[in-house]
Amino acid sequence: MIKLAMTSVYVDDVAAAHAFYTDLLGFETRTHIDLGDGTLFVTVGAAGAQEDVELLLEPGQGPIAEPYRAALREAGLPVVVFSVDDVAVEHERLVAAGVRFTQGPQEEGPVITAVLDDTVGNYVQLMQTVK
Repeated sequence: MIKLAMTSVYVDDVAAAHAFYTDLLGFETRTHIDLGDGTLFVTVGAAGAQEDVELLLEPGQGPIAEPYRAALREAGLPVVVFSVDDVAVEHERLVAAGVRFTQGPQEEGPVITAVLDDTVGNYVQLMQTVK
């Protein structure tokens, strides 16, 4: 069986992304290594769950990352989708914490979604399955 182990999100600033994803979104740090010269290798994951799945916060500078990120942002597309139990509750909590949303909670067929700005160059979608 093949399973997802790690995927990455290109970010403007790894340290700032680490703070946003842990302090505001509630992820836990899985790996935090200083590689020298200001380069960090940081992974996060869902707190207390999915211990075998990590999100790598990858430096977003360079000839591959920059056009990719710019195209996604210009199109208003999220770089990643996270599932949540209740989009409305998370939306309210994050707005109160100062997070900017480009799309508030919206029912889209079998899911409810919302899209936020992660402050480090990306849009992130929250998704709740409608039961």
